[in-house]
Amino acid sequence: MWETRVTKLLGIELPIIGGAMQWLSRAELAAAVSNAGGLGIITSATFASKEDLRAEIRKVRELTDKPFAININLFPSLRPFSVEDMLDAIDDEGVTIVETAGNSPEKYLERLKRGGRIHMHKCARRKDAVKAEKMGVDMLTIVGTECGGHPSAEGVTTMVLLPQTIDSVSIPVVAGGGFTDGRALMAAFAMGAEGIVIGTALMATTECPIHESFKKALIAADETSTCLLLNSVKKPVRAFNNRTAQEVLELETACAPLEDILPKMKGERGLEAYRKGDLDGGVWACGQAAGLVKQSLPVAEYFRKIMDQAESIRCRWAKSE
Repeated sequence: MWETRVTKLLGIELPIIGGAMQWLSRAELAAAVSNAGGLGIITSATFASKEDLRAEIRKVRELTDKPFAININLFPSLRPFSVEDMLDAIDDEGVTIVETAGNSPEKYLERLKRGGRIHMHKCARRKDAVKAEKMGVDMLTIVGTECGGHPSAEGVTTMVLLPQTIDSVSIPVVAGGGFTDGRALMAAFAMGAEGIVIGTALMATTECPIHESFKKALIAADETSTCLLLNSVKKPVRAFNNRTAQEVLELETACAPLEDILPKMKGERGLEAYRKGDLDGGVWACGQAAGLVKQSLPVAEYFRKIMDQAESIRCRWAKSE
């Protein structure tokens, strides 16, 4: 019923992909997304070694027999990170779907596509999507400025960026940045997307390995609860507007050097906050769609609500024809 080029390519039932979230996109959440009919994703950048990533891949396979993907972060990292090591683990474990993000994947194309592997690339600018298609990626995710994490410095919204990107490429495009429910899914379809990626809303799900205080904060949030950090250096990060985020913004306003700012944004600091439930303990990525998160549900139930709402809209449109 909801078949698109994306669902056929990935072998999934629903046109929904789980967002790649630092520290959170681990086996439990990835398996829950895959078991619910979507594509679960594990983020490789948060593993200390390829052996650790191998173990996580094996763990997710114990929890699901459905397709899943490994995200490879190509952003500059504050800690040593070997893309080659992560690709070794992916090769060794026979992972069939990979997602790259954050920079051009051109350097790694041969390995990414090895053995007929499906290569998704996530980008935040239309021109990067066009380049990625020319490189030979199989499908794209395009994220607007609403997204949590890393939007473009150009500040283009999903409503504007998505259709222009779709008009510029021929491969399937998944929409990201502000998508949480059936209304958003149908809007994405109307603009030509063939699926959506959901990140922020998954943080509130039962299976997400984050302290309950963060889930409650998301449910209490509204559309003004996030802010853009590092905009001053054209490397924006959309995060929850907490005390640490305000400290970063104050340093930016004072034109402080990056070496004074980056320690406040270290991923390890955010991980400790996630574990302790300290909402102000670090910078945590969060999209503007937080204002649409109303309850904490198991992933399967959450996805059913999305698809039920989408079907209701589709039926209403059909009746009006």
